[in-house]
Amino acid sequence: QVQLVESGGGLVQAGGSLRLSCAASGRTFSSYAMGWFRQAPGKEREFVAGIRRSGGATYADSVQGRFTISRDSAKNTVYLQMNSLKPEDTAVYTCAAEQFLLTTIPSQYDYWGQGTQVTVSS
Repeated sequence: QVQLVESGGGLVQAGGSLRLSCAASGRTFSSYAMGWFRQAPGKEREFVAGIRRSGGATYADSVQGRFTISRDSAKNTVYLQMNSLKPEDTAVYTCAAEQFLLTTIPSQYDYWGQGTQVTVSS
């Protein structure tokens, strides 16, 4: 069992930055691929970024070059550094853990956090 708790969301002006954190419980954090997803009102959940157990990362085209995902196994935490934020980045951001391979498909993730709201004003 893995429990995930996100933090770091908030209100920021366009062009600003935020860093989201996802703290994981359990001693097997390093064995999970981790993903960040977001969901805006009236839209489906979409993949934002993911990081493999090895540390390799994958990004959605919409955030490539602006967002950076990283993980700290000593702290059982995965981060999402978001720069050059745009109003269209406004959404609830949720982290998720997948026991085997990194995937962009939400249904393949085993554990989810509760989400944190990110609002970007124009």
